[in-house]
Amino acid sequence: MAAELKPVYLLSGNDRPKIEEALRRLRARVGESAVEVLSATESSGEDVVAACNAAGLFVVDVRAVVVLEAERWKAADVKAVAEYLADPAPATVLALVGEGIKRDSVLGKACAKTGELLLFDVAKSKLPGWVAQRFAELGANVDRDACRLLVDIVGENVTELDTEITKLATWAGGETIDAAAVEALAAGRAEIAVFDLTDAWGARDAGAALGASEAILERSGGSRSADVTRIVARLASHVQRVREVQAFAAESLSARQAAAQMKKSPYYVQKLFAQAANFSTGELEDALVQLAALELAVKGGSRLAPELELTRTLVATTRARGQGDSGGR
Repeated sequence: MAAELKPVYLLSGNDRPKIEEALRRLRARVGESAVEVLSATESSGEDVVAACNAAGLFVVDVRAVVVLEAERWKAADVKAVAEYLADPAPATVLALVGEGIKRDSVLGKACAKTGELLLFDVAKSKLPGWVAQRFAELGANVDRDACRLLVDIVGENVTELDTEITKLATWAGGETIDAAAVEALAAGRAEIAVFDLTDAWGARDAGAALGASEAILERSGGSRSADVTRIVARLASHVQRVREVQAFAAESLSARQAAAQMKKSPYYVQKLFAQAANFSTGELEDALVQLAALELAVKGGSRLAPELELTRTLVATTRARGQGDSGGR
């Protein structure tokens, strides 16, 4: 085996692009014809050991056995591989790929003794920086606000973020990617994408809010009750943020200063400031009360359909000043 290659590599973490790149480098080193790919969902630990020990069937200096979804193995599978690693085949590189496999796990400790752990994790707080780095690696120009907004829209799944980064970098064609481009083009995948709904709610446009909520429900195709519950949770979170920036505005903080405290994109926080100006403090507090009542209603506290309860609350909380009582439900 080439001196620089270890008998085993454990690749784990949420940074799938980094893991894929490490695998590409390994496959290039040993040659595609000398790579065998297995899945832990179909191959036991003993199956993998047998594959590693089958080097005599191949006329190569070194070969690689790649096992995907290694986190799915049971204790017996891990034990078989750990025993193999005590005396690994000299011409085989074993690459174990999984999610959530920790350094101090049984498999992690076994791999560390004879090989190398490649744990690629990106902390939530570091995601905007990771996004900026990925854009730079693709030769794309992006501003800081756009990176934060992309995380807000897409969520914390690094693989999905990378998909959107690649799409935006291709679309930009060398032009700088700003927050407006991200908002227009990025696909919202974090739970349920409710930006259209929250924008309409913040503008006190009941018709647009109802249309956006129906569009979300139609796209989902899942349980209506569960989807309405998720919409309520996201809307309540949004209203709470609007209330938060209203308090910042009362303290004469700018959107950028508030964004720094909230650790959100200034572009996004500026929109919150604009929405906060459309409501009184009492109206925002009342909206939070009504959303809490709505959550109870859609979880079995009402005989009405969840969609109807949602419609009633959206109308009540977006009703313009002077168009009736804005009190409780």
